[in-house]
Amino acid sequence: MEVRHGYSSIIARGLQGVAAARPCEEDEGGPAGSAAFDAGSHMATRTEAAKIGGVTLQIIRDWVMRFNARGASGLLDGKSPGQPSRLNDVQRQAIVRMIESGPIPAIHGVVRWRLIDLSQWIYEEFRITVAKQTLSRELRAMGYRKLSARPRHHAQAEGAIEDFKKSSQRAWMKSRAKKRSTSAR
Repeated sequence: MEVRHGYSSIIARGLQGVAAARPCEEDEGGPAGSAAFDAGSHMATRTEAAKIGGVTLQIIRDWVMRFNARGASGLLDGKSPGQPSRLNDVQRQAIVRMIESGPIPAIHGVVRWRLIDLSQWIYEEFRITVAKQTLSRELRAMGYRKLSARPRHHAQAEGAIEDFKKSSQRAWMKSRAKKRSTSAR
């Protein structure tokens, strides 16, 4: 069934069923949206539906298009698909091979891969610009995790931490203050 100029009671029932199954806020077309499509008593025009629902004609048009394409379930809010990935499967496999083999310092200029280094390699290899955040998301989807070493100050001497650590006494002894107070009694 396709919606054209007016809304039938079937559409109204479908929209009310969707609204009942998933309560919405007023601005999302919940009670106002189902009231806008309550065509059981009369045929509402798109303009009337927009006034009743407190939405624009463009939103009504979008709802009709979504209903025509997918039925009542098409009116539920879904996750936006977002940008398609810039990398295809062949490129992802090349990245996996490069990560697994590791960088060659003489060729790549690094001793371990960082996101920025991989991003630069991808650009040189495929002429595709990929941001660090995007590459991180792609690598996580491929099962890789970011590993980072424990941070260390660049000027820290090797044995400096050990020199400042407190060493505990080998045997527990009473403090001198306690010895004096017990002997005075």
